[in-house]
Amino acid sequence: MGPVRGSKKKRKRDFSENEESGDWWVEFSKGINGILSPSKGLAKFESVFKISRKTFNYICSLVKEDMSVKLGHYSFANGKPLSLNDQVAVALRRLSSGESLISVGDSFGLHHSTVSQVTWRFVESMEKRGLHHLQWPTSDEEMTKIKSKFEKIRGFPNCCGAIDTTHITMCLPLQDPDNKVWTDREKNHSMLLQAIVDPDMRLRDIVTGWPGKMSDSLVLKSSNFFKLCEKGKRLNGKTVLFSQGSELREYIVGDSGFPLLPWLMTPYRGKGKGLSEVQTDFNKRHFATRMVARRALARLKEMWKIIHGAMWRPDKHRLPRIILVCCLLHNIVIDMEDDVQDEISLSHCHDESYRQQTCESADLTASDIREKLSFYLSGSLP
Repeated sequence: MGPVRGSKKKRKRDFSENEESGDWWVEFSKGINGILSPSKGLAKFESVFKISRKTFNYICSLVKEDMSVKLGHYSFANGKPLSLNDQVAVALRRLSSGESLISVGDSFGLHHSTVSQVTWRFVESMEKRGLHHLQWPTSDEEMTKIKSKFEKIRGFPNCCGAIDTTHITMCLPLQDPDNKVWTDREKNHSMLLQAIVDPDMRLRDIVTGWPGKMSDSLVLKSSNFFKLCEKGKRLNGKTVLFSQGSELREYIVGDSGFPLLPWLMTPYRGKGKGLSEVQTDFNKRHFATRMVARRALARLKEMWKIIHGAMWRPDKHRLPRIILVCCLLHNIVIDMEDDVQDEISLSHCHDESYRQQTCESADLTASDIREKLSFYLSGSLP
């Protein structure tokens, strides 16, 4: 799956009020089994869905046109039809909790097949209605703000993003020979997600669907983002002038699992005495800058736990679409300035059992650019 595109739409509507009725949550929460403790009470909507009511109502507005069709088609165990809000609530709970279809169904008084159908209906609608929340910056003004925020982290000028890759693990039958393609280097079954992130942890470009055994470098080179950059159609904006006429083009930063390219700065290899003082300083600044991508992927998997643990025998054709929608929801929470996300602990690790990869590929021009950038950051560039 290549970069997701769309036109960003500004919405002036206030989504703080529920469109169906102000007491929807009061009634809905009465039918929840085992999720809300007495101490949390009815006010803890956020404890169930990990988002605010304002964000929830906005998401409902996105999928309303699709999910309001044939509202009486799905019903609770007591025969009551699921409303629009009910359907969105069920889908969000399934995606955010990572619990099984049976567990979610038992919590809400639904058959597990209903949970499955409603969740997939939601995924299909979000794919269509929410794509404008995941796109590469479309204006110079927007990119300038991104560059400015990256530079404030540890001084990297003209940086447009940080790239990282994470594994979505799966439980697949070992006896099925077709599943061998999904066995990665750590002997897990997994699917990869590559993401390029802005300084606000917003996902700007994603690639998913590839088997987990593929290297980070190969996934990058198979992406549309790579092709666009190589053709000069991306990361082709304003340059930064060094001294003596040297210029620094737009670029992104990534760890040593990626190739060193004129538009992709990776750290120097080696530690301690093997590196100069300037190179060591560069690596420290580089690490701090690219950490935003680590944190973003950790937050993504923590908030949308359906992709956090090992998924039980997922449909491998549908899984990339579920991952995409989780990415859209991640960005929507940021775009809505949802304070609930601040209550979730911020981890730096999203692939705990995976070792750091190393890519030997290094472009000579990129090596020269990195050296000049290193001296610039250290204040010693002539």
